[in-house]
Amino acid sequence: MRIGRIPQEKIPSPVQDVDLTLIDSLIAKYRNRKGNVIPLLQGTQECFSFIPRAAFIRLSDETGIPLSELYGVATFYAQFRFAPVGKHIIKVCHGTACHVQSAPKISEALVEALDVEDGGTTTDGLFTLESVACLGCCSLAPVMMIGKETYGNLTGKDAVKVIKDIRLAENN
Repeated sequence: MRIGRIPQEKIPSPVQDVDLTLIDSLIAKYRNRKGNVIPLLQGTQECFSFIPRAAFIRLSDETGIPLSELYGVATFYAQFRFAPVGKHIIKVCHGTACHVQSAPKISEALVEALDVEDGGTTTDGLFTLESVACLGCCSLAPVMMIGKETYGNLTGKDAVKVIKDIRLAENN
């Protein structure tokens, strides 16, 4: 019996119109420095909130760093993103202390309220939901962070209320 290859579907990459001149000063600053890959990637992500493919190509062309090396570093570290994220990034801690204090229920409530899966962004581009290993706030377990704001001792209902309040504030 012969096994046939299943054709791989090409997933179109989202159109990423970005102003690459935003990273010109970053490139000038790190062009010939040793150990410049991570600062270049971090700075690029800071400009766009993710690293667009066009920016990878520009970084490679301008610095001489092979594209494969840039992608290799960016895919190794979880901090780097390859798609746009929401205005507010919700990080739900799933470390041991939070996990035993019902962090999964918080994530479930947020998935339902936002209508996104873990790692997804709402259709309005307002929120991105992420589960993280630890936020270092074990005494407040379970915890979520939105931007630089930490919310502790949560229930699923509390977490959803925070999201609703943010959404209300955004619409006013």
